[in-house]
Amino acid sequence: MASSPTGTPAATSAGSTNEALSSLPASARVFSWHEHASLWFSLGVGLLVMQMGAYLVPALGTHDALLAIVLGTAIGAGLLAWTAKLGADTGLTSAGLMHQAYGSTFARLPVLLNIAQLIGWTTFELVIMRDGTQAIAQQSMGLALDGFWGTLLPTLLWGGVLALLLSGSMTHLVRKIIGRYGLPLVIASLLWLTWQFGSRVLAGGMGTFMSRTGDGSMGMLSAMDLVIAMPISWLPLVADYARFGKSGRGAFGGTWVGYAVANVWCYALGVMVASLSEPGAALVGTLLLAQGGLIALSLILVDEIDNAYGDVYSGAVSTHSLLPKISVGTWGLALAALCTVLALVLPMHDLEPFLLMLSSVFVPLYGVILGRLGWGAHSASVPTIKVDIPAAAIWLIGIVAFQSLSRLAPQWGATLPTLLLTGVAAFATRRK
Repeated sequence: MASSPTGTPAATSAGSTNEALSSLPASARVFSWHEHASLWFSLGVGLLVMQMGAYLVPALGTHDALLAIVLGTAIGAGLLAWTAKLGADTGLTSAGLMHQAYGSTFARLPVLLNIAQLIGWTTFELVIMRDGTQAIAQQSMGLALDGFWGTLLPTLLWGGVLALLLSGSMTHLVRKIIGRYGLPLVIASLLWLTWQFGSRVLAGGMGTFMSRTGDGSMGMLSAMDLVIAMPISWLPLVADYARFGKSGRGAFGGTWVGYAVANVWCYALGVMVASLSEPGAALVGTLLLAQGGLIALSLILVDEIDNAYGDVYSGAVSTHSLLPKISVGTWGLALAALCTVLALVLPMHDLEPFLLMLSSVFVPLYGVILGRLGWGAHSASVPTIKVDIPAAAIWLIGIVAFQSLSRLAPQWGATLPTLLLTGVAAFATRRK
């Protein structure tokens, strides 16, 4: 039995409630505009984002890199906000939106892919936090956390913190901890790092910094693809949080502003740090060498845990949509344990190809969702159709188009053409 527009829970054949495929009732929708903004600013800040910004130089000159950051962020954060509005309007999770667009049976495929990529992202975050902890220990105490125990202990530490957060309420975490305490500390750390590296830029001359040229190894559109990759990676998660919004308008505006500000700030800071560093220097090491860098990096490292939390919580919601007899909370703890183990045994490298591979799946996936549902053609109920053949075909064609453009014409970018192709095709083939 599907969920009704009033939010009656969807039921499985065994009679248990599937929370992930049920429209959230109005009484549970508690997020205001500023809570969406706080959440997505916090999720938009991270060492991973700064590292992505550092990838833009020396391929591009400073002016072109900053332009790519602003344009790519405006587009990527706009898509994120548009999807957030869908989640708030319908009260459905990301899995619920996939069911609406693709049919209840075929939707299991993108849901499974989403779970897989969320496990990968969480593992990445744990590795980043572990590496940051090791760098801080080396810098502040001269303690070399290497070898078996040096890897095991910080990984278990952050995995344990993640499990502790997952044992509580998600809405309480967003409204009380992130909004009231975490956000001011993160902003303070970003301001400090910006002042530290910005003063060095000013000392060398702003004109000199802005006129620095690139080596031409990356074009503007391909650079925008790299910037858009970060907000695109959050598309399969945003509805899981936006469904708790009081209004679609608040979810749209708060998500766009919060994420856009954080993304531009962190990407630009990565460009600044890379431009002032020796070739081949590690980003974390450069941050630590700045005055007060240890404190600022520590605060950003603590904030990194909410990125891992965001991934695991959404992964738990998606997994619950497939196996609803196990609660979202239990799935969250199980996935946190799995990711902690994976962080200990998997070599997490080759970041850029990994991100682009994910984009090749989720860019056309959400092109179809936005083309089908993003123009007022949505409801709060999960459809009875099992496979929407046109939607599934458009998605698969979109993946091929993205991969082909990435390999044959990388200078033109792949994200925007693929979104346009799949969005227009999905809109034109909507069910009446």
